[in-house]
Amino acid sequence: MQDVEVFKARVKEAIRLAKENGYTQAKIGEEAGVSPQAVGQWSRSGKVSSANLAVLARLAGLTLDWFYHQPRVGEVTTSGPQVGDTYRASPKVGDTVREAGNVQEAPQPIRYHRYPVISRVQAGAWTECVTPYEPGAEPHEEATDYRAQGRAFWLEVQGDSMTAPAGSRPSIPEGTLVLFDTGIEAVPGKLVAAQLDDSNEATFKQLIEDGGRRYLRALNPAYPLIPINGNCRILGVAVEAKTRL
Repeated sequence: MQDVEVFKARVKEAIRLAKENGYTQAKIGEEAGVSPQAVGQWSRSGKVSSANLAVLARLAGLTLDWFYHQPRVGEVTTSGPQVGDTYRASPKVGDTVREAGNVQEAPQPIRYHRYPVISRVQAGAWTECVTPYEPGAEPHEEATDYRAQGRAFWLEVQGDSMTAPAGSRPSIPEGTLVLFDTGIEAVPGKLVAAQLDDSNEATFKQLIEDGGRRYLRALNPAYPLIPINGNCRILGVAVEAKTRL
């Protein structure tokens, strides 16, 4: 298994990078739906849920793989992980890993999960008990190392409503694949897939609260706020984004 101290160091480094990107500890907690104190506890205990780790990776500009990367066979590491280590390959099962002078059994490879890529109309029909496609007509599936807490699905971003101004983060441009988890609580600050009562399609926005009222906000300020007051169903919370070049 991965050294707990290495993982804790990576969580601490990711928090530092997120702060460099303009996210205070309180803001990180808001994005993850936890208290600032809980964020501080992540790097001390090494206990971070998969959903919160995905949020932290997004804010820090990292991939989830970076948190779990192991040194290569025969590689000796004497300090904490570097961001540049992100894409190094993991050793094969049965190989040994030298870390800080000790020989350890190599870890099992990261386990991947596959979730369907569906349309905005299909997402609008998505519930815990209904799958919006016929047997034999299953959509394409996209793989990820994220293990969903509920049912999960991917949506492809359409339009520029979630493209933030230059220098602002997060920014999710058109064509990005976004993974939504139905098992995560939608709290203010989260990016969500939602369906308004007067539409049969899902929309992708940030859930915010102001003055006791909730709104759906586009990351592009050219789009107006959408007030919600019981006329909206949250379909899932965004946990990962992929962009193809």
